[in-house]
Amino acid sequence: MLLLHLTPFVRGRSSSDTLVMLCWLFLAGFTCIGGSEHVATATLPASFNDLLPHFLIEPDDEYIVKNKPVTLTCRSTPATQIYFKCNGEWVHQDDHLIERTVDPATALPIMQVKIDISRQQVEKIFGLDDYWCHCVAWSTTGTQKSQKAYVRIAYLRKNFEEEPIGKEVALDQEVLLRCHPPEGVPPAEVEWQRNEDVIDPVTDPNFLVTADHNLIIKQARLADTANYTCVAKNIVARRKSSSATVLVYVNGGWSTWTTWSACSAVCGRGWQRRSRSCTNPTPLNGGVACDGQNVQKSACTATCPVDGGWSEWSKWSACGADCSMWRSRECTQPSPGTGGKDCQGIDLQSLNCTRQQCILNTIGPLEDVALYVGIVAVALCLTLLLIVVVLVYRRKKEGLDADVADSSILTTGFQPMGIKPSKPGNSHLLTIQPDLTTTTTSYQGTLRSRHDGTNHTGTAKFSLTNGPLLDPLPNGSHHTLHNGKLTTDPAEFMTRLSSQTYFKTLPHDVTNTSYGTFNFLGGRLTIPNTGISLLIPPEAIPRGKIYEIYLTAQRKEDLRLPLAGCQTLLSPIVSCGPPGVVLTRPVILSMDHCSDACPENWAVRLKKQNYEGVWEDVLMIGEELFSEPYYCQLEAETCRVFSEQLGRFSLVGESLNMAAAKRLRLVLFSDAYCSTLEYNIRVYCMDDTQDVFKEVMQMERQLGGRLIDEPHVLLFKDSYHNLRLSIHDMPQAHWRSKLLAGYQEIPFYHIWNGSQRYLHCTFTLERLSLSTCELTCQLCVWQVEGEGQSFILDSEFLLMETNPNGMALAGPSAFQIPYLIRQKICSSLDTPCPNGADWRLLAQRLKLDRHMSFFASKPSPTSVILDLWEAQHFHSGNLNQLATVMADIGKQEAMIFLVSDGEC
Repeated sequence: MLLLHLTPFVRGRSSSDTLVMLCWLFLAGFTCIGGSEHVATATLPASFNDLLPHFLIEPDDEYIVKNKPVTLTCRSTPATQIYFKCNGEWVHQDDHLIERTVDPATALPIMQVKIDISRQQVEKIFGLDDYWCHCVAWSTTGTQKSQKAYVRIAYLRKNFEEEPIGKEVALDQEVLLRCHPPEGVPPAEVEWQRNEDVIDPVTDPNFLVTADHNLIIKQARLADTANYTCVAKNIVARRKSSSATVLVYVNGGWSTWTTWSACSAVCGRGWQRRSRSCTNPTPLNGGVACDGQNVQKSACTATCPVDGGWSEWSKWSACGADCSMWRSRECTQPSPGTGGKDCQGIDLQSLNCTRQQCILNTIGPLEDVALYVGIVAVALCLTLLLIVVVLVYRRKKEGLDADVADSSILTTGFQPMGIKPSKPGNSHLLTIQPDLTTTTTSYQGTLRSRHDGTNHTGTAKFSLTNGPLLDPLPNGSHHTLHNGKLTTDPAEFMTRLSSQTYFKTLPHDVTNTSYGTFNFLGGRLTIPNTGISLLIPPEAIPRGKIYEIYLTAQRKEDLRLPLAGCQTLLSPIVSCGPPGVVLTRPVILSMDHCSDACPENWAVRLKKQNYEGVWEDVLMIGEELFSEPYYCQLEAETCRVFSEQLGRFSLVGESLNMAAAKRLRLVLFSDAYCSTLEYNIRVYCMDDTQDVFKEVMQMERQLGGRLIDEPHVLLFKDSYHNLRLSIHDMPQAHWRSKLLAGYQEIPFYHIWNGSQRYLHCTFTLERLSLSTCELTCQLCVWQVEGEGQSFILDSEFLLMETNPNGMALAGPSAFQIPYLIRQKICSSLDTPCPNGADWRLLAQRLKLDRHMSFFASKPSPTSVILDLWEAQHFHSGNLNQLATVMADIGKQEAMIFLVSDGEC
């Protein structure tokens, strides 16, 4: 018999709870005597004492599907009673399904209770709170409560909150299909189907399902052209969205040109052709076909084969001592050529002399007469040669006097410098003083040769025998240079250029053209604010010749360069001319480029347009042949093109791997004045070259725009990913965006292929009040899965101006190094020295030693080195540094003038 005292069990509980507990004990087999001080007895295992009940099974959350009730289960040991309490109320005893067992291992009683919850019970409190239940287990020691189990009515609505929309996308483009499933309890799970087949991102990593159920196709493939369906499902139902059709198209691309065919004519004028096909790639699914011609023809001339023909026999020679005489003929009437047959027969005949002729030939006085005649002939030839040399020397001397009207022209371009010799032994260096008798830098004489002929009216004539130069100036007018700048009317010069045969395509654009008149002293043409210049070294123009030379930056609308495959334009298209002029030394064309300057990522080609308008590859950077008339030095942001021919040039790059990148310049503009609620921000994404920036500045000036913030540079990689732009962090109390999408996107191929020169997008904002005059926000520009840039915009703006006028410098004023000093440096360093103290050491000290082979291929390597130094240091050249390099080389005969600032 076990005596149970109920007083400790009920102490601290309310009267109602105590009464319920007493009744539960009664139902369990105890005797309810009445009153809190009465006791009841029962026969229980001794191990039951001092054990609290613990749960083996606790009720879990359940969902009611349609009208099916759910069952909650609770199991505990050791327990005398278990009852459920739902939403704060005890469940009636009759609703409990009780099952009692005993644990065979411990002999402790196990009690399990189940209850059913119907849909009607849950709906009674629907909208007030979630329906919940938990169970309470009793033992002689105390009570335990289980976890709460929530019972909800499961459902899934029919209509999707957002369904996917079909798209047409280019090959390799990223695709985003949105899906917001219907509302449901429990929340619906989402899967995507492609043509009724379930998409598994694990097996196909090209697909990605985001956390908010959207589907991303990373790079669209032709096989991804299909119908896509978003499927939402839970325990109640399964819903399908409407299908979205994704069409992946491929724009056509040209294959490479085939080689030129053989000339159609075997002899004389004919044609040759080459072709290409729109198969790289072939346009598919409505993609744009290739633009341009698939066949090109070119005139050709096949030289006819010429069979050789004998000339007339020469006269018989005198009878020799061996009593024989001979005569000869040559295969020159005509000479055989282009596969023609050689002459058939002998070219030498001999004949025996008669006895009488042999006797006469041995007479001595006849031999003496022939000797005297030969001596007289040689003397006459030497006399004539001496007369010709004297005449040529006098003519050249007079020609030099005509070109250089004042001897000071050779030193007026000289600039002051001062150095300290590195060694005491070099103190006698740099001691020759220049002619400082003149202080003006103006050349007032004409640049035409004084030997030019005049007609009967006295009008000067200009000889064009050495190439297709410009026509003579009308009315015999002469250009005069003042301070090295041309004073001719720009409009007159452009009109005259466009009238020439070779310049029909030259635009009448004075702002992007520089021009000047030059002779053997050389000069420089510069288009301000474009990074484009042309250096004409001294002696590049033959003595006695005067050329009118122009330099033009072509606009996009004037000329379009055909590109294929992964090719992209890296530089402006620059024209210099006139083509065909005779140059004795290469000129240097400088222009910006926008590649990342990593040679291992690019195959860079220099292209030139021929007379027929066809662009041809004339040079592969890094594979130069020094026998060719072109050479290129590629610097970080500039390329220097050495060319012995003038014409139209551009730099084209082809990416070799996905790491290749172009530099883009990101520029922001806004309206200078805003009188309405709308406010526009225009973002330009252009090649990072000065000429493009100049054109955009001119265009925005006409639109009344102003520049916001400094331009930023972004590396745009050849990764097939688009450029995205978005605006953030606007003060919502004063501004709002009028864009429907979260970002704007520029397709990759528009930027890489350069189909649009001035790529830009506009962000239209709206201020909520006309009194709002300040805007602070953040503009983000980034390449998808690539690098990005952020602009912080505020109320302060910058306005940059550009100088539209071209600049031409002729003669010594165009160079840092004076002409006479240059001549002395070249004569001193061109001769090789055993210890290397020659032009090679100069190139090494100037950090130009990677072009040693190119310099060595020129008649005067030092002169080409100085030309490149002039092209690199036109605005920042320091003659003091150059003089220091010369002193370090230790060439005692390297004469450089040293003049103080006061002497200049």
